[in-house]
Amino acid sequence: MKINVLGVRFDNLTADEALARGAQLLAEPGFHYVVTPNPEFILAAEKDEEFRSILNAADLVLPDGIGVVYSAKLLGTPLKGRCPGIEFAEGMLAHLDNVGGRLFLLGAKPGVAEEAGRRICEKHPGIILCGTHDGYFKEDEPVVQAIQAARPDLLFVCLGAPRQEKWMAAHGPRTGAKLAAGLGGSLDVFAGAVERAPEGWQKLNLEWAYRLKKEPKRIGRMAKLPLVLVKAIKARLTGGMKEDA
Repeated sequence: MKINVLGVRFDNLTADEALARGAQLLAEPGFHYVVTPNPEFILAAEKDEEFRSILNAADLVLPDGIGVVYSAKLLGTPLKGRCPGIEFAEGMLAHLDNVGGRLFLLGAKPGVAEEAGRRICEKHPGIILCGTHDGYFKEDEPVVQAIQAARPDLLFVCLGAPRQEKWMAAHGPRTGAKLAAGLGGSLDVFAGAVERAPEGWQKLNLEWAYRLKKEPKRIGRMAKLPLVLVKAIKARLTGGMKEDA
């Protein structure tokens, strides 16, 4: 079942169910892609029809931010819970480690993907790191060809939104990957360059506050969370929302 949150249709799954679906997609033939929208995505998708269509066409749409979960509840169509992209990525890496598979990392600053890959393989020795590429490229074709040659099963695309989602939709099928996931700044976390909030903050759904504490310059981005909540309340009051099965 899909839950419509201000125009973006989310899969109503628990974190475990999302991982099970991801594993299923990885085993199926053809190309599939996963998106992890937060409130910023929702606001951007309101103004960018192409971006909204790409999000809604994804094989798996996971609510990354607590603002998405709160908005769904305010709309009267609650989601089962939050599924942060980094946690989905960690779960998929554990699965890939168990089944044995090939991983390609795309994005971040030069050197970050390599360090992320080194750490991932140290933790998951069953994974074959078949390639990396930073996100500072201007021509897509050489990158697509490099990924094709590497023959990955799982592809992490960490270019920031909406670039990563548009890139997956435009080029994903040609990469030969079975499953691609748009994961924003996750490579920085895997590389140890950025620290996630302590577990206590995560359990209280205050990871956003911890990041703001560490990076005050993010205040402009964080201000978008209450804006989405206000929009959700307005939509509920005016009847401008619906649930899509």
